[in-house]
Amino acid sequence: MKTRITELFGIRYPIVLSGMSWISVPKMVAAVSEAGGLGILATGPLSADEARASIREIRGLTDKPFGANASLMLPGAQDNARVLIEEKVPVINFALGKGDWLVKEAHAYGGKVISTLTNYHHASRAQDYGADAVIATGHEAAGHGGAATSLVLIPHLVDKLQIPVIAAGGFADGRGLAAALSLGADAIAMGSRFMTTRESALHANFKKKSIEKDIYDTLYSTRFDGIPCRLMDNPASRKALKRGLNLPAAFFNARLIAAQMKMPFLKLFFGVMFSGWKNARQLAYFANAFKLILEATEKGDTEGGLLPVGQVTGLIHDEPAVAELIERIVAEARAVLAEKSAALAD
Repeated sequence: MKTRITELFGIRYPIVLSGMSWISVPKMVAAVSEAGGLGILATGPLSADEARASIREIRGLTDKPFGANASLMLPGAQDNARVLIEEKVPVINFALGKGDWLVKEAHAYGGKVISTLTNYHHASRAQDYGADAVIATGHEAAGHGGAATSLVLIPHLVDKLQIPVIAAGGFADGRGLAAALSLGADAIAMGSRFMTTRESALHANFKKKSIEKDIYDTLYSTRFDGIPCRLMDNPASRKALKRGLNLPAAFFNARLIAAQMKMPFLKLFFGVMFSGWKNARQLAYFANAFKLILEATEKGDTEGGLLPVGQVTGLIHDEPAVAELIERIVAEARAVLAEKSAALAD
């Protein structure tokens, strides 16, 4: 199966692992890359030293191409991004910030860069400063999907951009891959589907919930982490939806982030305070979401934890190995495209 994305990154199949905090860890990344896709390491909850160690661990597990992400708005993200450059990660994926300097430095060693976004404005900017591809995140997606659904966002960007589009939001099987390719995308990125695999680090409690949930069992709001975000519908997400920003909790949760990032708390605190109220308010939201997502992914608290999950959770019915899942998706996509092509020929 060849597309511009498989050719660009040197991978077998046009399937990308979304970089999910506490889930897209080295074992998971290597499993996807070994199976022919592109695994992307999530560096959001990692310190710079941990990011470096994770990259080296991936290289010890696979010699296939892989990527790593950086959400540039988050504390410590700039340091992690520089680690990605220093380690010459083959593919760098960035979001929530301007990544022109990342493009320049990655291209200097032959690396590639993907920008994750939700609209044409940001896509055109990414293309202008040299990004090699974009991940277009539709409304259906887990986490930060945009206002437009994948069905219209993908062809909208394909028509306007010269660089390849990777479709994210609503993809879990071969029908989805076939649909994305038909819309002009050169690959799909999956988070929710990969979360419920044997190699996934997601707690078993939430893997079970992901299989049980329907397509209607998610909530979408700016009240979870300050920007439009989709989570699994559970008591914690309903409480967050009702309450909104809890500033006292954010202060204490920021200590957790500082400890996780191995950063002095006062450095983090005053850095946030001096960044302006709008940014400080956003980071306060992130601090609260950070703690509750950790409670879900690592501790499996289905009542008090928050789990970003897409509407596609209603299409997930088993927990296969990563390689089994990818081969299944590719076989089904080929069969669907062949069947529809034959039908159109009659």
